Amino acid sequence: MKFTRKASANWKGTGMEGKGTISTESTTLSNAQLSFKTRFENGVGTNPEELIGAAHAGCFTMQLSFLLSEKGFVPENLDTEAKITFEDGTITQSHLQLTAKVPGISTEDFQEIAQKAKEICPVSKLLKADVSLTATLL
Repeated sequence: MKFTRKASANWKGTGMEGKGTISTESTTLSNAQLSFKTRFENGVGTNPEELIGAAHAGCFTMQLSFLLSEKGFVPENLDTEAKITFEDGTITQSHLQLTAKVPGISTEDFQEIAQKAKEICPVSKLLKADVSLTATLL
């Protein structure tokens, strides 16, 4: 399977005083605000780091669901938070924090499948940052 998805950004002005927008092909984001304040301070809008976090959390969680299903487990609930670290001009880490309720799975099997999902998730493969995972089974 091969497909292409699109997103776009528009920026006007300098890096500090300028403003921009980000939009996605699906229109889930449609001219979402982007600025210095939304990225480096606390402003209304989004930033690349939280979008990468959302993409990584979503991709990993879906990948994990597929892997669990392949092993005969039906996840009751999978909650993943991705914390993206920006340091000195570089995204240095994506830490996945997973809390899951998967009936009938052992802790060992759960940890093994979660680690595999982290490794083979397409967004994990894309990121050159250190991708880590904390997985909690309820």
